[in-house]
Amino acid sequence: MRRTKEDAEKTRLAILESAERLFLERGVAHTSLDQIARDAGVTRGAVYWHFENKAHLFHAMLDQVRLPPEQIAERLSACEERDPLGALRVLRELFCEGLTALGSNPQKRRVFTILLHRCEFTEELRDAQERHEAFINQFIELCETLFSKAADRLLPGVTPRLAARSMHALIVGLFSDWTRDNALFDPIGDTAALVDPLFRGLIRDWEQVVPAGGAG
Repeated sequence: MRRTKEDAEKTRLAILESAERLFLERGVAHTSLDQIARDAGVTRGAVYWHFENKAHLFHAMLDQVRLPPEQIAERLSACEERDPLGALRVLRELFCEGLTALGSNPQKRRVFTILLHRCEFTEELRDAQERHEAFINQFIELCETLFSKAADRLLPGVTPRLAARSMHALIVGLFSDWTRDNALFDPIGDTAALVDPLFRGLIRDWEQVVPAGGAG
């Protein structure tokens, strides 16, 4: 019987689910494609039909839970050019949404736990590492562009480059700490209190952009 597109997609999702489960349990480096195939109840050939290698599979797993830079850029570019602070408000919203989703979406929690705590970027995963680093660089460059447009509102000594890197460092730090220990903070209720101090340390009169206690 000829396989339908629906059957193929079900197989692909089953492989991704098994990879996610085994990567979380054993670590990425210690999980083979054979183990993933057995767990998913498919042949090794089926795995290779959908994914070129483990790096491709790993990256596809990441793509399930994170917004691609293109979508982030689309949301940010929707702000009018004459209102650069509006784009920073959207950036804050994206940041808050990411933290909230981490706390409320079990799959996002599992995948980021794998990325941050169960993954060693070995030679086998070189392609996945390069793609992940490219994603990070795109995000930092996008943030730097936004801060450049609002450069006249940055505090003394803060450059767009430093602001963008501070933003990325806080995101990674919060995601890494919370997936390591869920008791450290509430990624839903504490969102604004975690995010706004950074913006206040970068942007003059940030309270005029987002009033204190603004919704996370």
